[in-house]
Amino acid sequence: MSTEILHPKLNCQDSSEQLNPTEKRKREETDTTSTEQQNPLWKTTLCSYFRRNDGSCSHGETCRYAHGESELRVRPDNTWDPTSERAKKLAKKDNDDKGENAEKCNDVMMTDALDDEECSISGLGLSKCLVNLPMKWSSDNLRCFLKDNGVAFKSAKKKKGMAVGFVTLENAEQVKTAVKELDGKLVGNKNLKVGDVIPRQFERKGNSAMSSLPTNQQGEKQTQAGDGLDSDETEAEDPTGDSVLKGRSVRDVVTPLAKMPYADQLEHKKSSLTQTLKRLTRNARKACPTGVSLPEWILKAREIGGLPCNLEGIIESPLINGYRNKCEFSVGYSVLGKPTVGFQLGNFREGVTAVEEPVDCPNVSSIACKYAAIFQDFLQQSKLPIWNRLNNTGFWRQLTVREGRMPGKIVEVENPNANSSEVMLIVQVSTLTFDDALVSNELQGLAKAFAVGAFGSSPTLPLTALVLQDHTGISNVAPADAPLRVLPFSSGESGSQQHTDNAIAEAKIHDFINGLKFCISPTAFFQVNTLAAEKLYSLAGDWASLGPDTLLFDVCCGTGTIGLTLANRVGMVVGIEMNASAVSDAQRNAEINGIKNCRFICGKAEDVMGSVLKEYLASPPKVDGIPDTEEKNNQENSASTEKTDFIVNASETDEESDIGSENGKGMCIAPDTTPIEKIDSTDSIAEPEKTGLECTNGKSLSESSADGITESETQLMKSCSSENLTTPVQHFKNVVAIVDPPRAGLHPTVIKLLRTNSRMRRLVYISCNPESLVANAIELCTPSPDETEKGNNKNNIRWRKMSSASLARHRTKSMPISEPFRPVKAMAVDLFPHSPHCELVMLLER
Repeated sequence: MSTEILHPKLNCQDSSEQLNPTEKRKREETDTTSTEQQNPLWKTTLCSYFRRNDGSCSHGETCRYAHGESELRVRPDNTWDPTSERAKKLAKKDNDDKGENAEKCNDVMMTDALDDEECSISGLGLSKCLVNLPMKWSSDNLRCFLKDNGVAFKSAKKKKGMAVGFVTLENAEQVKTAVKELDGKLVGNKNLKVGDVIPRQFERKGNSAMSSLPTNQQGEKQTQAGDGLDSDETEAEDPTGDSVLKGRSVRDVVTPLAKMPYADQLEHKKSSLTQTLKRLTRNARKACPTGVSLPEWILKAREIGGLPCNLEGIIESPLINGYRNKCEFSVGYSVLGKPTVGFQLGNFREGVTAVEEPVDCPNVSSIACKYAAIFQDFLQQSKLPIWNRLNNTGFWRQLTVREGRMPGKIVEVENPNANSSEVMLIVQVSTLTFDDALVSNELQGLAKAFAVGAFGSSPTLPLTALVLQDHTGISNVAPADAPLRVLPFSSGESGSQQHTDNAIAEAKIHDFINGLKFCISPTAFFQVNTLAAEKLYSLAGDWASLGPDTLLFDVCCGTGTIGLTLANRVGMVVGIEMNASAVSDAQRNAEINGIKNCRFICGKAEDVMGSVLKEYLASPPKVDGIPDTEEKNNQENSASTEKTDFIVNASETDEESDIGSENGKGMCIAPDTTPIEKIDSTDSIAEPEKTGLECTNGKSLSESSADGITESETQLMKSCSSENLTTPVQHFKNVVAIVDPPRAGLHPTVIKLLRTNSRMRRLVYISCNPESLVANAIELCTPSPDETEKGNNKNNIRWRKMSSASLARHRTKSMPISEPFRPVKAMAVDLFPHSPHCELVMLLER
């Protein structure tokens, strides 16, 4: 009976399907279409099963993978399946284009390679450039290599740390032999390339001779028929220079995203940050110790595409063009050999020292470009040489232009230069081995040139301070003890001389963030995009969950911008910074704005952080049954570090030592200076309600002034008497840290102190380098092992080849038992339009 009942039902279903086959087909098509809409990766990858089984797949048309090149679709990131023929052809084309561009550029980018005698020889084609040499080679290694390969030569040059070398030969026969023997030869794991060295078309020695030539109406020198340069020879040289400029322009090097619409730039940066954050999840999973369960945030990562937390978006910059308030211009030679002030066209290690003018860079203000042009015009007539990075000789090195914006919320986006009210110029030189009288005369001429150029422009350019920095090192990144002095200049309309002494205190400009006025010294760090920085700091404050009972630690505080802008929302701010001038500025900024609940400590974060945490978090309660391991770890990590708040003659570089290379901010690691006198921790406790600059460097005030401490800083030091350092420290319920480290990230000691202090429940990490954020977050968010590894592996040679994430995974093995943080959310803030760099803010909690 049951069978007779069920069969009719089945037959009814079958009959209904037979009666409505069209509706079923429509329903299947709808399901397929919805699947395509829901899955953006539909048909973007070739089906491996289809290829292995001679064009057959059990899924048929419902397979999400493409059955052949005709069905293949482009991926959401505008790329193709790497195994497809289209991707292979595109990759081959890109490699060919890169090779052609490299061959074009490697010939003339090293403008400092040859001396004057060799330049005349190179005009005959007897000088060659060897590319892809081992970086560890010196000139002696190159000479031995040439002799072993039977290549006769006149001279050979090679500098360690560079991949290029230069060979000068005696005749055309030697040139043919060298090219035949060396071009394409395998050296190490790279093929050697032989390129031409094109002579400079702008020679300093020719200036005196050309000065006697007649000039046209534009002031340009006219060549005569008897000079030995006919029109045919000139035309033969010009195309080479043009091809190089087309192959590599300063706009493409400095602002590679400038060709894209701004909306596309934001999407590109967001996509790049997404891939970077996914590496945090993968590396944290690998770093989890055996036998310890994975954290919940790693398990939930698959639900959000492998991200450790939600990337909530990217905040755009209010100002897109001309937004930089600080630009560092290199001084060198252009591809034509002309003294130029601008940006390098590539990496020095790759053999590129050519410098081009910044006129086409959209992120540079017109004020900075005009000052670079004024300095460049002055260099054409200067008697002192330009710095040669190969020989480490010369005088003129770098020009830094810092701008201070006007107060007010209304900003002229169409004309951003109208917002600049103050400008500081910092000229970096190397006075070693030069006559003092000659140097003094040149500097007077430089000050006059800047004054005439600034006050003679229409409209007039602001000029507040002119500072000279004397630096003899190889890199343009000056150390903390590089001497600074102010150069006097005429005030323009009145023509009176502005008299200044060597006090650095007079070289100051001011800027405004969130209605607060900030004083900026020559070497102090300040965000290069002021308007976007306002959004950055507001976001950090909102995520930190601040309140009147909050103690805020501002690590790597610089001039105190973050702490001071958030001081009205917390009970107290403690800022830590290694740059003495920046700490002095922070103290001055607090006084200018009437803020009294901030304290700034000058010292390396890894040295003073332990004692500061012990001071303010002396008796923390136990949270969730987890004991506080701070006391034990502070004894281990800072047993020899008492309260080391001091004033030193230090400096901090910008987050980008050069605008084109986007190098890191000054490390929060102070250089070794005068030994610091240790004092008892009970005497170093400061009054929380009094804004103070900690200063105990073991020197008297007169000695400090003699060592470069200014009179204003001396007055600040006098205010830090021991009578004001005996009030008991106030404790707060909520403890939050906001860290804004340099590109290298936080020091491992600072990470360990933040991790092992159980009172620190919330951490806001502001990163200008997402790679370092990933490395630091691995240590902060990975569970501790049951047994920590101990041992001194500082000299392990394998560490040199490890990535920052791999090193972080290795350090997690020795992390003391403590509660890890977890990533909660992340947000990007675009402080650098037209460049691939971006600030990333991440909230960590536990």
